[in-house]
Amino acid sequence: RILTAFTLAVCLSSLGKAQQQCTNGFDLDRASGQCLDIDECRTIPEACRGDMVCVNQNGGYLCVPRTNPVYRSPYLSPYSNVYPPPPAPGPVPNYPTVTRPLICRFGFQLDENNQCADVDECASDSHQCNPTQICINTEGGYTCSCTEGYWLLEGQCLDIDECRYGYCQQLCANVPGSYSCTCNPGFTLNDDGRSCQDVNECTSENPCTQTCVNTYGSFLCRCEPGYELEADGVNCSDMDECSFSEFLCQHECVNGPGSYYCTCPSGYNLLDDSRSCQDINECEIRNFTCTSQQTCFNIPGEYKCLDPVRCEEPYLQINENRCMCPAENPGCRDQPFTILYRVMDMVSGRSVPSDIFQMQATTRYPGAYYIFQIKSGNEGREFYMRQTGPISATLVMTRPVKGPRTIELDLEMITVNTVINFRGSSVIRLRIFVSQYSF
Repeated sequence: RILTAFTLAVCLSSLGKAQQQCTNGFDLDRASGQCLDIDECRTIPEACRGDMVCVNQNGGYLCVPRTNPVYRSPYLSPYSNVYPPPPAPGPVPNYPTVTRPLICRFGFQLDENNQCADVDECASDSHQCNPTQICINTEGGYTCSCTEGYWLLEGQCLDIDECRYGYCQQLCANVPGSYSCTCNPGFTLNDDGRSCQDVNECTSENPCTQTCVNTYGSFLCRCEPGYELEADGVNCSDMDECSFSEFLCQHECVNGPGSYYCTCPSGYNLLDDSRSCQDINECEIRNFTCTSQQTCFNIPGEYKCLDPVRCEEPYLQINENRCMCPAENPGCRDQPFTILYRVMDMVSGRSVPSDIFQMQATTRYPGAYYIFQIKSGNEGREFYMRQTGPISATLVMTRPVKGPRTIELDLEMITVNTVINFRGSSVIRLRIFVSQYSF
């Protein structure tokens, strides 16, 4: 190892001189009159070069390798004077013996063993630190510092606002010398005391009455089909689907917990679509109470038992639904020549205008023309006859008809022949059964 030593010196008094002088490495303190050590490591720029470190000594300094621990000579006391190597042997001059007192550098004092020991300025309260500061003893001196959470500015310890520098991930509260981190609702503080972690409210304590969906920092409640979320965002209440639309069911909608179902009136079956109603043909399945003389006639939702047609005087029965008044009978002079009985059904509230029945002459005579009209039964003016051709006309409904109701119309066809000066008529007695429902 390489050590570079520089000469240490002590203060000597010149015999016969009143003024005291100091040797190299010391400087005179005029206040105390003592020679004080000069810290060459501070005053000499680049006192040691290369990989050498400057170590101050009493009256001089050492340059030691940077990797070498604090230098301690095995044969010199840390405070003994270091002299350059002795000269070659020769005649020993006769110098007067001078006793050099041991002088400790600044920050050290002699102890009971006559050794230089560090002065603890912090313990002896001989420091000059501000009351807001703390004293830290160092070798040969002391340092004024601040406690954690404070920083030194112009000799004063001021609180550090850790919140300003983003110490916390979410919420931060600054306190003198420290800070406190908290988290927003829906988060919990991690063990590091700074970061926040999402709380899964759905697993810890399900706040929802039905389905809970965790989100970052919060949660959402969802309801099962047929239910709707209430204003509190937590509870679910049954949804009344029937109140949304009148077209969910063809007849009647019945609300149930979380759902609904459709019903049909008596005389109908619910179809596979679970909303439409289909008429039950009681006559076809022979589920009726008509007598053997009556005829079962099915109408939407029910059936009618029709009595046989009976012709009244002066009419004669031609077949089961036709009556004829003979021309040779004087009582038939002002009566329709024939009366044909017809029956039909119709749903309630049928849209208008609507063609519901067609009437046509079976025979056309040369020179004859035909007039069609409603002879009776149209007191409410719900129908009229529209002639569609020379020998045909159509019964048109002009106003909606509500059921249940039975309407009987006499539709008359008048035949006029100017060649033979003939005028006669035939009647279709049409009975219309209007059902209670529109399906």
